[in-house]
Amino acid sequence: MEDSASHSSVDSADYVVVNGEPKLRLPGSESIKDLEKKMTEMINESKEVQTSEDKDVEEEISPTTTGPTGKSESTGDETYTKDESGTKNIPVNEVRKDVGKSMFYSADIRRPRSLTSPVKTPEDFGNPWELQSDSVPTIPKLPSDQCTFFNGVTYLGCAMVNAPRSELEIARIMQILNEQSQMSIPVTLSIPNYSQGIVRLLEPNTNNEISYYRINRILFCARGGQDSKERQCFAYTCSHGDSPQSVILQCHVFRCDIADAVGKILYCFATSFKKVPRGSISSSLENNVFQFEVSLELKEDEGKGSYVTCPKDRNSAVFKLRANLEKSVVITVQQVSNTDLRIERCFGVLLCPGRNVKHSDMHLIDMVSMGMSTDGRSYVISGDWNPNDQNFTVLNVETPRDTKVFFTVAADLVIDGIQEPVRFQVEARAKIFPMTERFWVFNKKPHKETFSLTLEEVDTDQGTTTFKVVNLESQTEIDRKKQQLRLNLTPSQSADGAVTPGDDDSDNSDDPLPSGSGTVSKEVTDEELLEQWDQTLKKWYQNMAQRPKSVQQLSRRGIPEALRGEVWQLLSGCHDNSEMMEAYRILITKEYANEGVIQRDIYRTFPGHDYFKDSGGMGQESLFKLSKAYSIYDEEVGYIQGITFIGAALLLHMPEEQAFSVMVKVMFEYGLRDMFRHDFEHLHLKFFQLERLMQDMMPDLYSHFMDLGLEAHMYASQWFLTLFTAKFPLFMVYHILDIYLTEGSNIIFNVALALLKSNRKDLLPLDFEGVLKYFRVQLPKKHRTENSVKELLHIATGLKVSARKLKKYEKEYIAVKQAQLQDEDPLERYERENKRLMDTNMRLDQENDDLATELVSSKISLRSDLDIAEDKVDIMSKELSVTKKSLTEVTEEKARLENEAGKLKEMCRRELEKAEQTTRRNDAIIAEYKTICTQLSERLEKQAVNYKEELAKIKNQIQKCDACSQLVSGSGEFKCINLPEADLSPEIMEMKRNIRELELELAQTKLALVESECKVQDLTHNLGSVTSELNESKNTWFHKTLNSIKDATSKKD
Repeated sequence: MEDSASHSSVDSADYVVVNGEPKLRLPGSESIKDLEKKMTEMINESKEVQTSEDKDVEEEISPTTTGPTGKSESTGDETYTKDESGTKNIPVNEVRKDVGKSMFYSADIRRPRSLTSPVKTPEDFGNPWELQSDSVPTIPKLPSDQCTFFNGVTYLGCAMVNAPRSELEIARIMQILNEQSQMSIPVTLSIPNYSQGIVRLLEPNTNNEISYYRINRILFCARGGQDSKERQCFAYTCSHGDSPQSVILQCHVFRCDIADAVGKILYCFATSFKKVPRGSISSSLENNVFQFEVSLELKEDEGKGSYVTCPKDRNSAVFKLRANLEKSVVITVQQVSNTDLRIERCFGVLLCPGRNVKHSDMHLIDMVSMGMSTDGRSYVISGDWNPNDQNFTVLNVETPRDTKVFFTVAADLVIDGIQEPVRFQVEARAKIFPMTERFWVFNKKPHKETFSLTLEEVDTDQGTTTFKVVNLESQTEIDRKKQQLRLNLTPSQSADGAVTPGDDDSDNSDDPLPSGSGTVSKEVTDEELLEQWDQTLKKWYQNMAQRPKSVQQLSRRGIPEALRGEVWQLLSGCHDNSEMMEAYRILITKEYANEGVIQRDIYRTFPGHDYFKDSGGMGQESLFKLSKAYSIYDEEVGYIQGITFIGAALLLHMPEEQAFSVMVKVMFEYGLRDMFRHDFEHLHLKFFQLERLMQDMMPDLYSHFMDLGLEAHMYASQWFLTLFTAKFPLFMVYHILDIYLTEGSNIIFNVALALLKSNRKDLLPLDFEGVLKYFRVQLPKKHRTENSVKELLHIATGLKVSARKLKKYEKEYIAVKQAQLQDEDPLERYERENKRLMDTNMRLDQENDDLATELVSSKISLRSDLDIAEDKVDIMSKELSVTKKSLTEVTEEKARLENEAGKLKEMCRRELEKAEQTTRRNDAIIAEYKTICTQLSERLEKQAVNYKEELAKIKNQIQKCDACSQLVSGSGEFKCINLPEADLSPEIMEMKRNIRELELELAQTKLALVESECKVQDLTHNLGSVTSELNESKNTWFHKTLNSIKDATSKKD
């Protein structure tokens, strides 16, 4: 109930918390004289007289005597004031602190001292507050049970409230009263700092009490939203009335002048809710055992808006209830010994059929009222019980003659000073009669049960004392334990009277064997059996269409645990059912209306097995999905409670998909689902056939059961509906499933008859309740060993239950039913037929509604799909338009590029022609140069030859001349003789001149030849460059693009 602002506001500079309590902090702006003046004023302020609950102890605490009006009177260390009317007021040992317009007080509120509480000493009080001034007296020490006062608070009014713990409803009332309240009253709010205090509304000027509310009557506190107009408002809900019939729930709304005070007020409320003062439960008790007397009373609605007490049998504590009537449960709790413990509130009232139930099996019913009785000695809780709730079907079905049903009622109470809630659980019996039944002789006394509550004192870190529950036992449980102790006494007791327990102590307890108990080992001790199964499976896999003949005999001996999953799938014919597995994967994704019912039953399925006992574990999750999938798959039957036990047995041997396939086969092909159809008509036929078989085979046991009024449906329902999986050990469950899957559903009769036959001697001496208890408790425990199970199934397989005999009994059942219909009153028959038709009509209406809902959902889904498809069409149309536009642009671009390509081709062709012309011209020039060079070479060679010939002639002539022979050596070379030019003849001079000219011409010719060769080389190089450029231009990307465009154009054309 603390808000987010509570702690932050208390930590402010103007307000501190000392030892968990708000204390005064002197502001710097306030002088000591002002504080002294205010304290003097407060000492003279008047207070109202103590409330009526304090009057009983006024003499003990020495109250003040009457004195003059307006004067203070003192008795001991307590000071009181009186107003002008002579009214005695509250003690004045208090200090006030101003924060804005709100004034915070820490005051000593006098409370009656418990008769068993020790007298407080100075050490029990807090540290004194001392003001640092010689002129101000020291403030006396304050005890721990203080309260806090708030001024500047306006009471806006109250309103009736239906949900006292609903913040939305409180906020709505707060908004209405804040805007429309016409009765705003300024008050001073007093909040105690402990859970036994009283919230008081005081008149601001005189401090006279206007109204008060006990903390234990306040159910919930809330404040207005931080961003709303109600941010300065707060409210609390409170119960008014002394009895369940007169209780009224109201919401009281207040507004503070400053918003910061709201957080401080809620913090004080939170402190008062949590804190238990030392001494509220005396720690000096001689013992910590508290006796409580709990009374249970049931009432039924007669249809006139009033409830009438349900009667009980004259000589027994058995309630007489009528079916289909609204009921009210009234629980009265009264403490009968030890120091009184104060009950703060009730968490809830719970109900469950049966006894010895677990806490998790209890179901919450609607609580109507709670509070102290008129005399203040007991606490009364009432709640409404809806008989049409599926959880209480057993308590709404007419019971046969001399048959009773157990039920358990519990109340969770919050007791002041005890850490955890205390659950008082009462067991009772009832008979269920028709709704029109009238009772003439009856007993209206309530059913009573005495409880012993043992507590242990615990000290908390906050310095307070709390208690924890050590033990809580009813007198019935104590007597039952004593009876069991007397029954278990044997000659083997020791000399001091102690009982020596034996190996079968657990068999004598009243606790039934939990489902899923027992262990089944996968180790194979019979090697021969394993070898036979190996050969049989090999033969089976070779011809899946035909089951080997040896399977039946081997199944009766038991399938090895390591092979069970595989063999069960083969026996049921779903070893390779991929279609069903795929359906399972789809079904688990769908929603189912009764998922809460399935989840509730999951917790009660195989609690004795580690795989399923953990809440929210893998086993429970798999079992939930399996049960949900089958419930959706079989729409006609839906969810059935027995299916979880069969599903759990299958999940222990195979994955979820295969378990679902086997379950579908068992339900449909083995006929198990027929038990749940047509008002369980087929199941009643099975009961009739079982009783007829008992009559033929065990007439004495049959007669005994008939004398007791014990019918087959009282003990054999789970045998047929769960295939013995709900109560018996796992070894027996698995072995029965081996034979069931092999031989069919009739084996249930064999096992049932074997159970009855083997336990016949134990059943004959028992009475009605003893027989039912034997079937529920002792019978499963007798078959926890492997040998006992094998012996039982050996008896079962040896019994002859022919199909012809069962068919005969079926005809008898039909004949009996027809005779009953003929003898039956036509009106009753028509009423029953009308009821059946109405149920059928309701079922068809429900199916019609489901189909209509499914049709609407399908239409909505199709409409949604169509909208999505239309959106996709619009998107694709836009994309198509964009694509067409892009195609047009690409086509235009293609045409443009083709035009440019043509121009480039033409340009390249022209350039190529030019290059070819240039090449041809260059080739011609080169050829001409070569010709010229050749001619010049030939001419030069000729001239050289002529020169040589002419030179030889000259040498010959010179040698012939005596005068000139000196010029020529013997080897024919000329000698250098410097002859004057004048001596030379003109002919010689002419010849020299010709020689020089020829040499010059030769040099020029060689030079021209070299130049022409250089030009030829340049032209050859240019030609190669042009050729390479042409080849490169053919391999460019542009050329390739043009070629691709040409190819695309040619293909399109």
